[in-house]
Amino acid sequence: MGKRKRGAKSPEPGEASNLRQDGMPKKRMYRQRAHANVFSDHNLEYPASPADMDWSELFPAHFDKPAPPSDDPLSIAPVGSPSRTGKRVEVLDVGCGFGGLIMALAPLFPDTLILGLEIRQQVCQFVTDKIAALRKQHEATGGFNNTSVLRINAMKFLPNLLERAQLSHIFFLFADPCFKAKKHKARIISPTLLAEYAFLLRPGGILYTITDVPDLYEWQVKHLDAFPLFERIADAELDGDPIVQQVRTSTEEGQKVARNDGPKLLAVYRRLPDP
Repeated sequence: MGKRKRGAKSPEPGEASNLRQDGMPKKRMYRQRAHANVFSDHNLEYPASPADMDWSELFPAHFDKPAPPSDDPLSIAPVGSPSRTGKRVEVLDVGCGFGGLIMALAPLFPDTLILGLEIRQQVCQFVTDKIAALRKQHEATGGFNNTSVLRINAMKFLPNLLERAQLSHIFFLFADPCFKAKKHKARIISPTLLAEYAFLLRPGGILYTITDVPDLYEWQVKHLDAFPLFERIADAELDGDPIVQQVRTSTEEGQKVARNDGPKLLAVYRRLPDP
């Protein structure tokens, strides 16, 4: 089979030619550029507010479909999907790539809803198809019903998606370095965006960053150290954290860095209580 052309149509979910014998999607069928322009209009759908978010498509085992609109023009019905299990998303991987982290965390924290965000269409489709295959393989136990992926621009629409203090963990793993100075405004860690992350993280929540680019590492640490609602966690305190091992090893980028003997520069911060 020849290579897919750049910009070719996204694979159809479950299409036989896109699947391996074990039902998993073939990554080579979902080719796309390494990074996307976060300032472009990607024709993304997003809710007007967290109350309007329909989670039933992402977590069907945990959320019911929203009620259909009433014929009564005076009625006010909730637009979002009600939680069947009382759960809501608590762990967020921003720029999840091919989903290595969220799929590694899902069996470690089966009672926690874990969401990956990815702006690239075909990469998001790959993660969607892989999660569907994993759910099918673990149908008897309900495995991987606690993780999902959403195509969205996290730099623009996080407050439309999540409520205040909803998150316990948020991840920024091997983010786009945006090397040129004129592109630093597109870096995922900045004073303005840190205010949003602090809004979404509950006090005591943890923010993880890792990169193989020293300049980006210094940038992230500088801004996080300067932000009054985050406090860096000492490396010694992280030794027993099972999540740190997954942060270092579970992602495709992390594995690529390991193969190339590159550095893995980790910085982890705790969300402080509001003053």
